[in-house]
Amino acid sequence: MRDLLSIENLRAGYGEAVVLPDMTLRLADGEVLALLGRNGTGKTTLINSIVGATHRFSGTIRLGDTDLTPLRSDQRARVGIGWVPQERNIFRSLTVEENMTAVAQPGPWDVERVYSMFPRLRERRKNFGNQLSGGEQQMLAIGRALTLNPKVLLLDEPTEGLAPIIVDELLAALGEITRAGGICSIIVEQNAHKILRLADRVVILDRGTIVHEATSVALQADAAPLERFLGVGGKA
Repeated sequence: MRDLLSIENLRAGYGEAVVLPDMTLRLADGEVLALLGRNGTGKTTLINSIVGATHRFSGTIRLGDTDLTPLRSDQRARVGIGWVPQERNIFRSLTVEENMTAVAQPGPWDVERVYSMFPRLRERRKNFGNQLSGGEQQMLAIGRALTLNPKVLLLDEPTEGLAPIIVDELLAALGEITRAGGICSIIVEQNAHKILRLADRVVILDRGTIVHEATSVALQADAAPLERFLGVGGKA
């Protein structure tokens, strides 16, 4: 498979502080990458750098043949970067349906397809964003990103703070989304074992640097790197 997202020698951070000293990472078309690491290791900074929300000191980020480096965040969204931040950032004063139609771009992911993926959103289509539970807000944040019809979907801690039953529902939906094809994904997640079932490949960060990279299958067979870098052992 060809590389869809290519990050080359990226040096980035906030203000004058460097968080990612020299990041090189590639994501193939249709691939799901799990981004793991302890708190403060640069995972969110990497996601924010792809979105265009950090200070880039040097290096490049490309989406296919498009150089994202000079583009603003809104321009990156229009050319194919979909983002679900930790804060969700839904429009709380708009209804569920208005949240999605406000940003929708032409493509296979429309509002009806999102409703088929998340039936709860169909039931609450007329509810305002501030009337939704945490899990429903996360479903809406993912649905809104999908209606942009992105080529790359970035999810930063999509299951954080959610009840286990909602976590399972969200991960099942993300599995369906990835199997549907046409989108590659980077998912930052604390629950290492659950995300291994979904991801094709895993990258572990420490101090803004890749310290381990493996297939999900390899890490499920030998969890020693998870214990070493994350303090996570055994099976879920």
